[in-house]
Order: sequence, then structure tokens, then C-alpha cells
Amino acid sequence: MTARVHFDFTGTAVLITGGTSGIGHATAVLFRDAGADVTITGTRSAATEYDTDLTGMRYRQLVLTDENSIAALVADIRTIDVLINNAGANFPGGLDERTPEGFDRSVLLNLNGTYRITHMLREKLAASTAVGGASVVNLASMAALRAIPVVPGYGAAKAGIIGLTRNLAVTWVDHGIRVNAVAPGTIQTPMTAPMPPEIAAVELAHIPVGRFGVADEIVPTIAFLCTEQSAYTTGSVFVVDGASDCI
Repeated sequence: MTARVHFDFTGTAVLITGGTSGIGHATAVLFRDAGADVTITGTRSAATEYDTDLTGMRYRQLVLTDENSIAALVADIRTIDVLINNAGANFPGGLDERTPEGFDRSVLLNLNGTYRITHMLREKLAASTAVGGASVVNLASMAALRAIPVVPGYGAAKAGIIGLTRNLAVTWVDHGIRVNAVAPGTIQTPMTAPMPPEIAAVELAHIPVGRFGVADEIVPTIAFLCTEQSAYTTGSVFVVDGASDCI
């Protein structure tokens, strides 16, 4: 027996920030294989600097903490039907988010940069002819919904992403733009790979399913929110976390 969802995004112009690894790359692969015209971003100067297979995707450099980098990308985008705001990071082994400097840096990257690029793309999103309107999907996190003390800046930024999602959904409804968010639990990605064993054990104890998720278990929810079948869905936050928000 099989029970799978198949998507058709033929002719859909998609921009996925942070599309070179993890959830962002898995999302880009789904859209590419479903016929979309996919542009991904990364922080490096060229796609050849990544080991990931980026075949069939257009690559653009983007540094979300740099206003000029954001403006250059927006100017380069001619048409867009779907924006997936996936880019973001914490700072393992680097800045301590519990310091004011680390906190500021995390919010600048994970919230302010996301808002800036989304705001600057509003007119181009509003020009979309996609059935059901243009779609923005923001990647939130379970760190927005419960305390993870080691990353207070990241958690605060992701809580801001949820607030941003709901406010833009209402503000932009008359522009034909839907705005939703997906909040993954702990997912096996390059970002979570450096997690120390003692922190991983604490996180695993929060997950009734008993394991961390994988990117392919998040991507279909993101994709659904960009289909015409979800035309009545905006301002929503979809939690995909193995029930970790329940305990």
C-alpha cells in the first residue's frame, strides 16, 4: 500500500532562501521535481562552492544581515509566485545568544532579514497570477513555542516570525498574498548536527514520537500551503514536531 501526495507546480516561480541544505534544499528539490522555476539562495558567492546537488536550480547569493545584499536579490527577481523564508541559523561554537551581542545578531538574521526581504518583494508577489494568490511560507520553530534556554535570540526571533506571519496575512490579504508559517520540531539537518549529546537528549525527551524528524517530513506541509487547494488558508502556523509541543 502507498499513501503519498504528489504536487504539480508547473510554471510556478519560487524563491527559497537558504536552499542549499537541510529543509531549504529538500523544499527546493520538491518544487524543482514538481515543475517549478526554482531560485535558491545561500551565503557563498557561487553554487559551485557547495557539495549539495543544486542541479536545475538558479542560485543567488544572499546575506540576510546585509541590506544591500537583500536589495540586490530583490532587484534580480522578475516574477515570483512563492516565497519560502527558510534561511536562518544559530551560532554553535560562536556567539552566545545569551549575551546582548549574540541576541541582537540572532534577531537581525532570523527575524529582521526575513521581514526586509518579504516586505521588499510585496509588489512582485502581488503581481502573481497564481490561482489562489501568491504564497509566503515562513519557517518558524518549536523554539518559538517553548523555552530552549541555550538559544534565546533564535527563539525570540522565531516567535517574531509567527507574529509577523499573522500580521502580514491580515495586512496583505487585499493584495492577493497568503502568508503562513511552518514550525518544525528538531530536524536532522546540518544546523542541528553540532548539537551536543546532552542537549540532544533533553530535546529527544520532549518528543513523544521518540526520534528527531527528517527534512522530507516537513516539506510536504510547506508545499501544500503554496497550492491553490490551500487558497482559504492564511495566517496559520502548522506545527510538525512529533508532538513535542504537547509536553
